[in-house]
Amino acid sequence: MYPSHVAIIMDGNGRWALKKGLPRIAGHKAGVNTLKNIVKKSSELKIQFLTLFAFSSENWNRPDSEISDLMELLKLYLNNEAKQLLKNDVKLVVIGRRDRIETSIIEKINSLEDKSKNNKGLNLVIALDYGGREDIRQAFIKILKNYNNKSDISLELISKNLMTKNIPDPDLIIRTSGEYRISNFLLWQSAYSEYIFVKCYWPEFNDNEYLKALEEFKSRERRFGSLNE
Repeated sequence: MYPSHVAIIMDGNGRWALKKGLPRIAGHKAGVNTLKNIVKKSSELKIQFLTLFAFSSENWNRPDSEISDLMELLKLYLNNEAKQLLKNDVKLVVIGRRDRIETSIIEKINSLEDKSKNNKGLNLVIALDYGGREDIRQAFIKILKNYNNKSDISLELISKNLMTKNIPDPDLIIRTSGEYRISNFLLWQSAYSEYIFVKCYWPEFNDNEYLKALEEFKSRERRFGSLNE
């Protein structure tokens, strides 16, 4: 059985471009095309949740010109894909901080989230200006405002106060580009996720690579700390 929730660290756009002698923005543009294809394929495969790590809280450390290019690509994606997402019954949810993102982008996100909130197809979760440590920190701030007795602070309560409070934990996390790290992504939520690291860069991650990862997941034995006799 395919996973209900797939999360992807979309890595390697810049290196893909440099390998081809192209500017980094060319890699990000190619990465958007891959994103569209994986969203489409996930819908076809009846994956329930797809979470994509689009921009991390650490990405603000990149050159201003690259950040500007990434935000322009995000605008284009939201403008160009809005109708298609709604037509395909996709529900959009964006997690992460919203105070550092351009107002026009946040307004577009809010509008698309509202228009798609009752859709029953793929739940597309975009992690934007997201960091796992910040997610946990903000959860504890919320909890400390409302709970005086520390014995009330359960694992379930923490989960309910995370940015992903209405989203199940990922079954499978895929990272492209051959890097073997999680880069502050869904730290709490990935406690029992299966990880698959693929060597290809994100712009090269096609249907075949995706299906290979999904098939590998099917072969994994998930025990969640117990024994399967």
